[in-house]
Amino acid sequence: MRLTALSLWALLAATVGLGNALLWSSVAQAQQRDDTNTGQSATHQPSSRLTESDIARMLPATDMGAGAAMRHGARVDASDDGPATPFDAASIPRNPLAPDADAIGAKSCAACHALESMQAAHSLHVASFRAGGASSGPQAACEACHGPGSEHAKNPAAPGLIIAYTRDAKTPVDVQTRTCLSCHVGGARQHWIGSVHQERGLSCTDCHNPMTRLSAEGVLANESINQVCATCHQDIRAQFNRRSHMPLPEGQMSCVDCHNPHGSITQPLLKTDTVNETCTTCHAEKRGPFLFEHAPVAENCLNCHTPHGSNQENLLALPVPMLCQQCHTNDDHVNDLLTRQSLRSGLVPDERVMERACLSCHSNIHGSNNPNGAKFHQ
Repeated sequence: MRLTALSLWALLAATVGLGNALLWSSVAQAQQRDDTNTGQSATHQPSSRLTESDIARMLPATDMGAGAAMRHGARVDASDDGPATPFDAASIPRNPLAPDADAIGAKSCAACHALESMQAAHSLHVASFRAGGASSGPQAACEACHGPGSEHAKNPAAPGLIIAYTRDAKTPVDVQTRTCLSCHVGGARQHWIGSVHQERGLSCTDCHNPMTRLSAEGVLANESINQVCATCHQDIRAQFNRRSHMPLPEGQMSCVDCHNPHGSITQPLLKTDTVNETCTTCHAEKRGPFLFEHAPVAENCLNCHTPHGSNQENLLALPVPMLCQQCHTNDDHVNDLLTRQSLRSGLVPDERVMERACLSCHSNIHGSNNPNGAKFHQ
């Protein structure tokens, strides 16, 4: 019995000795690693760039891949005739004011911008990015529009470290529009570069607000397309209050029925190649071809009409017959210049000016297919 107890004490002592030896060996190795790291830190200065490990330590955990997709160039290029860019393939734009920034993910953005995240949760872009980015990298989140956010997270008060979309932002307008066009390329926007709106420095957010829902469609910055256009084109909006006008105030049409605000090959941003093509889209009965054509009608509808509104009937630029006399003087009629004094209330009333004036006889003024319609009587 005494021999067995002595054997147990000997075994316990050997085990304790072995454990101490292993412990001292681990401490020595750790101390050696610390000395090595200290020597390396003495010879290499720490980088001022915020690393991914720094972001992971400073900000909440994120389900995004912190710049991996941006470095690997994950995106789907959209062409004019190709499919639209999917929400889960939207690329992270490069911010020229923060070229070394890395992506940090939507959860990191929401850690500071909780109010903005809540207010924009119902918007079309945010909801779509969240749906499309369920199994994607950081490109399907806040940074798909605002660029990589590591530098902004490091110094939030510094302007320009994130792509902003306000008129007083440090981000250049061309960077703002280029970011939007990285997804919204082609289609109705294929003529944006070189258009009058682009040349005058307009940004997409001058007409659109993707972070809220003010309009039924189009993420507009106002309730309707007409209100957005009237923000700048107030003189044109006033023309719709004239006696004869397009039915825009009545809600039967909008500005984009005739114009493409994102650009076209025409100076007034028409949706078609010519004024006449635009007008005859609705006024098909004036299109022709006619056996007898009226030259100014075939040339341009605006020779006789004002497109938005007029104080004359039928959107005419001048009252008849003054309008007709701009071309037809001393032709087939008595050599009289008919003026406003020839009206019923004038000094020398003339029956040729009363009622419909020239149109009383020349009724088919846009053109005629009648064999006897050379003078547009029939």
